[in-house]
Amino acid sequence: MDPCAFVRLTVDQLLLKIPAVPRPSSGAGVHPSTSPCFCTLSLQDHPASSPPRTALLPLAGASASGAGAAAHTDPVVLSLDAEAVRRLSARPAELVVSVHAGQTGTSCGVSAARALGRVRVPVDVARAAAGETVVARDGWVDVGKPGSASSPSTAAPARARIHMVVRAEPDPRYVFQFGGEPECGPVVYQVPGGAAGGGQRQPVFTCRFSAGRRASRSRSLTPQSSMTRSASRRLRSWLSSTLHGDGRRRDGSREQRKGWTVTIHDLSGSPVAAASMVTPFVPSPGSGRVSRANPGSWLILQATGAGPSSWKPWARLEAWRERGPVDALGYRLELVFDSGPHECAVPIAESSISTRRGGQFVIDPATFPEAAAGAAWPFAGGFVMGSTVEGEGRASRPTVQVGVQHVTCMGDVAVFVALSAAVDLCMDACKLFSQRLRKELCQDQDE
Repeated sequence: MDPCAFVRLTVDQLLLKIPAVPRPSSGAGVHPSTSPCFCTLSLQDHPASSPPRTALLPLAGASASGAGAAAHTDPVVLSLDAEAVRRLSARPAELVVSVHAGQTGTSCGVSAARALGRVRVPVDVARAAAGETVVARDGWVDVGKPGSASSPSTAAPARARIHMVVRAEPDPRYVFQFGGEPECGPVVYQVPGGAAGGGQRQPVFTCRFSAGRRASRSRSLTPQSSMTRSASRRLRSWLSSTLHGDGRRRDGSREQRKGWTVTIHDLSGSPVAAASMVTPFVPSPGSGRVSRANPGSWLILQATGAGPSSWKPWARLEAWRERGPVDALGYRLELVFDSGPHECAVPIAESSISTRRGGQFVIDPATFPEAAAGAAWPFAGGFVMGSTVEGEGRASRPTVQVGVQHVTCMGDVAVFVALSAAVDLCMDACKLFSQRLRKELCQDQDE
């Protein structure tokens, strides 16, 4: 397989030192020594390569001389795909760090924060893409111009200083793309050399989807999995005509979205991985949405050999519809292990994706607080997997990225492809129950 030349840009050990500034006599305005501080990080002239990121800046005392005085902050990671690497290798790239004092966000369209200055860090992306780890900055650097952190009445100019470690390192990944929506049974292709690579896409898997009673006859179902068998029982076609807007039937019971199964087959036709809905997606009482307190779930299965008894659970994916100012799909992913009489689960991802704009599903220790806090992380190395997810009502052809260090055979890729399909289908499974699903997802009702 031909990996794609990704580069991982990491900014770590962020710390801000602000010189003593007299407080305004009126008490008005933003005072940096008492207000929260933050910074935004972006690549100059290349916003499409990596969207700007925001990070909080802990404050150091006036006598602090090293990063050891910093409170722990999660590293900021910017990922550059093959197309971005190609563009940024053609001319020098600069990481721009803009420092602000005050709250993030805006009020009435106006930022409530005060700009203290910015720092520009040159980054040699070409060297990182060639396989070398490049440390672009390690230590303290002045922010902005002299006096940028001082009040107009301060006689002696003073500068704020920021501590950071900036490094660029190779992060090769395999890239795959669904040829269509997962529920339409598409072919899955490998993309050589990244999205901008000159090679031709190669088919590597076929994807088969089943819903309703057909799921019980699918080759993807494993006889040893009682949860999978129980999830194969179907609703009858009359359900759709007897539902109220909140997802309840006239008899008071609730609709369920259940029994969906995606099977990933290799080019010889043998099933190598599967995702099976094992906990139905149902609306919470008095509501038309799947709640966090009662999520639906998928079981991701991996084939370890020939025959139906060779399947084993690999991971469990839970999903729900978030409440709050931003309508989003919430998710949680756990690896599952058979530890004697008990099942052991290790959380590896938890976040949310906008239901309107879509986003990225990611497994990466740099974006998972539990991994940063020292929990048992089951993967060696950095980035594990990422997958695109479109918002509601948009045609979705997920693009899947898998870190090279986590692939020893095509079977390893297949479980990530099955997981990507399940995440994409969660956007439909968590759709408000007052809205109809596409016909491909309602085969049991069509029958």
